[in-house]
Amino acid sequence: MAVRTRITLLFTLLVVGILTLVCASVYYFSYTNRIKDIQTRLANRAITTGRLLSQGGIFDQALIRKIDASTSVAMKDKVVEAYDNSNKRIYWYSDTPADTLRTDTTVLDKARKSKDRIYFTQDRKDAIAYYYNDETSCFVIIAAAYDEPGNEKLRHLRLVLSLSFIGGILTSVIGGYFFSIRLLQPLRRIADEVNEISARNLTRRIHSATEDHKDPKDEWAYLSDTLNRLLNRLQESFEIQGRFIANASHELSTPLTSISSQLEVALQRVRTIEEYRQVIQSVYQDAWQLGKLTQTLLEFARASGAAGGLEIDLLRIDEILLRLPAEITKANPLFSVTLDFDRLPEVEEELLVFGNEELLFTAIRNIVSNACKYSDDHHATVRLVTNGHEICISIEDKGRGIGEEEWEKIFQPFYRSDDSLATPGFGLGLSLARRILQLHKGSITVQSVVGKGSIFSLVLPSAAKL
Repeated sequence: MAVRTRITLLFTLLVVGILTLVCASVYYFSYTNRIKDIQTRLANRAITTGRLLSQGGIFDQALIRKIDASTSVAMKDKVVEAYDNSNKRIYWYSDTPADTLRTDTTVLDKARKSKDRIYFTQDRKDAIAYYYNDETSCFVIIAAAYDEPGNEKLRHLRLVLSLSFIGGILTSVIGGYFFSIRLLQPLRRIADEVNEISARNLTRRIHSATEDHKDPKDEWAYLSDTLNRLLNRLQESFEIQGRFIANASHELSTPLTSISSQLEVALQRVRTIEEYRQVIQSVYQDAWQLGKLTQTLLEFARASGAAGGLEIDLLRIDEILLRLPAEITKANPLFSVTLDFDRLPEVEEELLVFGNEELLFTAIRNIVSNACKYSDDHHATVRLVTNGHEICISIEDKGRGIGEEEWEKIFQPFYRSDDSLATPGFGLGLSLARRILQLHKGSITVQSVVGKGSIFSLVLPSAAKL
C-alpha cells in the first residue's frame, strides 16, 4: 500500500473516530434529556391525577377525565390509569377510547416497594408508574403518552448528525488525500535528487527539501541534512579510497619495477659471481620491502572490516604493553622503550578491555615504532593511566616533532611529511592504528611541538564500565 494511501486512510479513520464520538455523545445526551423531560411531564400528570382522585368527594371521575382530556395537546395518545392495593383498576382515561395499557403486576409491586416513579416503555409510548400515598388514600397511577415533539426532535437530530457524519467522512478523505500529497511532496523531491546522485557527481547536495519548509528544525530539513552528511562521508570515503588505491599502486609498482629492471640488466650479459650476488642482494631487499608492504596492506584491510567479524576477548592492557620492549628491540636493536606503570589502579578489573589482542598490539607497536624511528635517541616512553571507565595510554618521544597543520594529515593512508621522506616507511602505520582503535571504540590524538617531540594519546573503554 502506498504511503499516500496509508496516510489518507489513517487520517480518515481518525476523523471517523472523532465524528463517531461526537455524534454519539450529542445523540446520547439529547436522548437522555428527552427521557428526563417526558418522565417529569408524566410524573406531574400522575401527581395531579392522584390528588384529584384522593378528593373523590369534590372531583368525580367524569370531571377528572375532562381535566385529563384538556392536556391532550401537550401529550399525544395519553393514557392514565390508577390501581388500588389489590391491583384493581379504579380509574382509567385514554385519548383514544380503545387505547389501553397492558399493565404488569410486577410494575405495580415495584412502584409500591420503591415508593418512587418507575419508568418503562410500551409499544411506542413512554410510561411511568407512580405510587401516590396521602392521609386518605394510596394507589399506583400509571401515566403513558407518545412524546411526539421529543421524538420529532430526535429524528431531526439523527438526520443532521447522519448528514454531518457522511459529509465529515467525505471531507476527511478528500482533505487527507491532498494533505498527504502536500506532506510527501518534499520527500518526493528528496528522492528525485538522491536518484540523480551517483559516484560521478557526489559533490551535489540536496536543497529542494528546505525550499518549501523554511523551518530548519522540521523533519524534512533534518532528513535533508542527514542525507547531505551521508553524502559528505561517502565523498570523503571515495576520495580516501582513490588516494589509497593510487598510493598503494605506486608503492607496489616501485619495488616491482626495480626488481624487473635489475633482473633485465643482469640478464643482458654474463656477469661474475660477485656481480650476481649484488644483484640478488638488491632484488632481495626490494622483495623484502614488497612483502612488508603487502603484509601492512593486509593488516590495513583486516582493520578496515567490521568489528563483528573480529575475535573479541577479555584482555589485560598492561600484559599487551609488556610485550613492546622485546618486540621493538627485536625489530631494530637501536630502538628502546621505557614502560611507566607507576599509576596502576588497585582494582585489576580496570585494566581489562574487550578486543583483539594482535590488532591492539599492532596499533600500539606501530606508534611506538614511529616514536623510536623519528627520535634522535631512538627511545620512546609508554605510560599507562586509568580513571575507572577509560584506559589512557600515552606514547612520548623527544623527536623532531610535528607541525600543528599536519596533526590530522598524518593519520591519512600513505601520508608522509616532507622531512620524513628520507626515513624508510610506507605511511600506513598511524592510519592503521587509528582504524584499529576505532574498531575497539577508542580514539587517538597527538600533541606535538616542533623540535621538542610528540605525545600520542590512546584512549580505550574499560571493560569494567561495560
